[in-house]
Formats: sequence, C-alpha cells, structure tokens
Amino acid sequence: MQVTETLNEGLRRAFQIVVPAADLQAQLTAKLTEIQPKVQIKGFRPGKVPVAHIRKLYGPSLIREIIDSEVQTATNRALGEGKLRPAADPAFTMDSDLGKVIDGAADLSFKFEVELIPEFTPADMSIVKVEKLSAPVSDEQVDAMLKTIADSNKTFTPKDGPAADGDSVVIDFLGKIDGEAFDGGAAEGASVVIGAKRFIPGFEEQLIGADKGEQRVLNVTFPEDYPADALKGKAATFDVTVHEVKAAGEVVLDDAFAGTLGFETLDAIKVVIRSQIEQEHNQQARTKLKKTLFDALEEMHDFPLPQGMVDSEFQQIWRQITADKEAGRLDEADAGKSDEDLRAEYRKIAERRVKLGLVLAEIGRSAEIQIDDQEVAQAVAAQARQFPGQERLIFEFYQKNPQALAEVRAPIYEEKTVNYILELAQVTTKQVDRETLFAEDDA
Repeated sequence: MQVTETLNEGLRRAFQIVVPAADLQAQLTAKLTEIQPKVQIKGFRPGKVPVAHIRKLYGPSLIREIIDSEVQTATNRALGEGKLRPAADPAFTMDSDLGKVIDGAADLSFKFEVELIPEFTPADMSIVKVEKLSAPVSDEQVDAMLKTIADSNKTFTPKDGPAADGDSVVIDFLGKIDGEAFDGGAAEGASVVIGAKRFIPGFEEQLIGADKGEQRVLNVTFPEDYPADALKGKAATFDVTVHEVKAAGEVVLDDAFAGTLGFETLDAIKVVIRSQIEQEHNQQARTKLKKTLFDALEEMHDFPLPQGMVDSEFQQIWRQITADKEAGRLDEADAGKSDEDLRAEYRKIAERRVKLGLVLAEIGRSAEIQIDDQEVAQAVAAQARQFPGQERLIFEFYQKNPQALAEVRAPIYEEKTVNYILELAQVTTKQVDRETLFAEDDA
C-alpha cells in the first residue's frame, strides 16, 4: 500500500492511495484458503471444494470486502492512526475501474480529501471571570401569579343588561375584508371575555355595551405581525350577533378556593407558585451566565475554523431563516434587511457556534468528561414523556437513528462541560430584579 499526501493547506489534507492488485489477490487467496474447509457445496465432499470453484462463486463478494477494508485501513494510516482528527467524513474519489480491480486486472487507486479539527490548547479556565445574576422572588410576584390563576378559574353566570369590561359575551361572528368573507373568520357560539385580549386589537372593546339579541358590526385592523400573511395589516369588519351576556363571579382567595385546585390551603398554592417562579429565574440566570461565559471563551480563543463545519452550520440556520421568512415569522429586527446582510450576519453566528463547539469539545476532551448510557436514557425518556401514548415509538426512533441520539447527547455534554468550567472560573453573583434578569441582551 502506498499513501501519498498531495495537499497540506491550512486544515485541508488530501491523499493518494494505491494498493497493488497483487496484494489484493494475495489477500483473496488467503481468505479462500481459510474458508475452504468450511464450504459445503452440493456435489462435493465437505472441505473438498476446489479453491478455483470457491473463487468463482465467492470471489467477487470477498474482494469487495477486502477493498472496503483496504480503504478503511489506508484512510486510518493517512490520518496517522487518529493523530489527525477529521472535522467531517472524508470525500473519496475512485481513480481505478472498480470492475478491473475486482477482476484482479488493475491496482486499487483512490484519493480522498478531508478537513481537520484545528489543534489548539484551551485557555486557562481559572482566569475566566463571569457574573451570575440572581433575582429573589417577591411576595408581589406570587400574589400576581395567584391572581392570574384565580382569573383563569372564574365562573360566569348570565346577567341582564349590556356587557361591561370583564364580562363574557357569547356571539356568532362573520369576518369580511372588502365585503368578502375570509377563511377562518367565522364562528358560532364563541365566548369572548372582554378585556382578556385574546382577539385582535379593538374586537373585544367594541362589544362593551352590547346586549342579548343585539347585532353589531365591528371595525378592526389586523396587526402587521399577524400570523396569516393574507390578513396582515388588513382592515376588516365582523358581523356580530350577541346571544348571551355573562358576568364574572367573584373569586375569593381562601382555603376553599385552594381546595377547588386540589390543595389543602392557600399557602400551599403559594409555595408551589414561588417554587415555579424560582425555577424560572434559575433557568434564565443559567442562560445569561452561559452567554457571558461563551462570550469570554470566544474572546480567549483564536484558531482557524473548518469551513465545511461553518458551511453546514450556516445552511442549517439559513433553512430556518428562509422558512420563517416564507411563513411571515421573521424577527422584527431582520424583517427589513436584505438577504445579503442577513447572510453576512448569520454567517458570523455560524462561525461563533462552530468555534464555541470546538472549544467546549476540546475542554471536555482534556478533562475526560464522559456521558454514561443512563444519562442518555433519562434524556430520551424526558423526550418521550412529551408525547403521551407514543412513548414506545419515541424510544424506537432513537434506537434506530444514531444521529438523533447524538443530538440528545450533545446538550448533556455541553452542560457537563460548562459545569466543569464554572467550577474553575471566577464566578461572582449579582442580585437584580426580575425585569433586569429577563431584559433582552443586545444582539
């Protein structure tokens, strides 16, 4: 076997491989000799089948196995038996006529090109300085959430007289644009709570003062960010018939109310609410801490990126951007930008993701961070629980799709690596209010 490096440029490597036909045929003969005693063919005594006959029957399939093995062996040898780490699968080109190689009439000659993972030494994590935000849960937050729960559990009873803010109105409606009804703009027996802001702006407010049996025409304008493209920014009318007006019953926040929700006391509900808000705060604090850490890691490392990985990451991002654009879901900040500007911005995001992925992978590799099967199984089980009744199908999907399973492992590995870094880094805690904790960062 002859291995020749034909390209060594940055992270790109290319190799030419030649395996003499004589070597392949020698391996084939050895395999045929090995299996001869075990071959049983009708008309021959066991173990007495001539090698020439076995070659005729099994030679083509065996030589293909030998070729596959030689390709793998040559690739490993060219990559220094693991010293060079590919960023993606090598791209192979066969130079030989494979039919002639199988017949033993030509050498096996092929080339492959590969892009490597860059070699670099991670920075000293003990000099990393990050700030962790912490927001205590106030009694006002708990009371506000409790009120929201109470409002969602209000009961409505029929009343005489016109509808007021907070009342529920049972209506039929038919929406029109330029006098023509549009898809999805009609309903019968719909309950509209005035002030709940569940309908398009202006719809609920125009029902104030409406009485049972009354017919009204509501004039509204669909928001510019409305999900349906055909309705965005359009002026519309709704023909409304009022069937019933209901008043909201008063909800008394006491232990009896708690009982309707399955709790013994009102304080027990507050404990759960506080715990949920704390969990929400902790998740947000973790997200911000990771962003601060990733910013620091990006700043501390400088090495060439495998462009194939960047291209792949960018294409994945761009497919989502294209889908959002076609569906009218594009972020407000991106809506007015040209494709050229968007591509440039998201290319930088792809580069950041690849860079951080390589940094975290190298830190994790150096620290010998491992993920055991139980951690992966727990993550898959968590995924399955999101699809009640289809758990078995979810488990089977992951069992049959190694790539999907790798996508489950990746965030587990990232979290364990981040935890390892944070144990070494200089982490300070700053107490803030909820608004600061959830304030959006600059792009």
